[in-house]
Amino acid sequence: MTTGDEAERIRAFWGRLGLPGLVDVHTHFMPERVLRKVWAYFDAVGPLTGTPWPITYREEEDRRVELLREFGVVGFTSMVYPHKAGMAEWLNAWAADFAGRVDGCLRTATLFPEEGVEGYVADAVATGARVFKAHVQVGGYDPNDPLLDGAWGVLAEAGVPVVIHCGSGPAPGRHTGPGPVARLLARHPRLRLVVAHMGLPEYGDFLDLAERYPDVRLDTTMAFTDFSERMAPFPVEERGRLLDLGDRILLGSDFPNIPYGYLDQLRALERLGLGDDWLRAVCHDNGARLFPGLSQKIHREGKGCSQRSA
Repeated sequence: MTTGDEAERIRAFWGRLGLPGLVDVHTHFMPERVLRKVWAYFDAVGPLTGTPWPITYREEEDRRVELLREFGVVGFTSMVYPHKAGMAEWLNAWAADFAGRVDGCLRTATLFPEEGVEGYVADAVATGARVFKAHVQVGGYDPNDPLLDGAWGVLAEAGVPVVIHCGSGPAPGRHTGPGPVARLLARHPRLRLVVAHMGLPEYGDFLDLAERYPDVRLDTTMAFTDFSERMAPFPVEERGRLLDLGDRILLGSDFPNIPYGYLDQLRALERLGLGDDWLRAVCHDNGARLFPGLSQKIHREGKGCSQRSA
């Protein structure tokens, strides 16, 4: 399938639902040299695991932005994350510049347990960061590290959502799984955590946390697709809980780093058979509600994620 054919089918998907487009809370844009290292990791992981991971949208930055526009993604993120101390502030500065020149991008920031983290998180929030990314697996840190406590407090008080990769998939880390997140939420119950990948593979445990804490959400990134179902199938008996939590599940894709087409994620959600109202909420309405002003900007400008001149 050509990207033109795929774009037409994606637009038909959300057009049938009567939506103005898609809101995708889990997409990656980052400095080129960092992104190339991420791609090199996925290139290497296939031979090691026996599961190939071709990067479907291995394109230059401008073309990746253009693809989202063709797909009708009207709101998206630039998920960045550090793997060591000293990277987060630099990544935040890059992401702020990217959001400033690309329509439809929610300004994204990140954090790491290090001296000064509360200060730079507060600065990012004060200057317009709309969403944070925390990657417990890649960063190799405990989200309950005392160095992070003040930063979590800032984010909870400001109500800024944090997309957190904390499940043990695709490979477990020292601090992945529901336990560390449960302890974090016990101390900061108002944190607006968005559990990436539906918490794969500990789906039920993270659904439990969402039921216990009204500000916890989950994103669909890679979940329910044929690729993920082969590794960590979502339990059929849990599907009813997806319907019950339908106002707190958000579309995520992992674009551009996915080993299949963007349309696959949407078709996987449709195959769940939870109805058009659920799809409308997940694919657009929940994200638009979580990020006030996004829908108004979409309708006012009428151009979604087109790229402006720097």
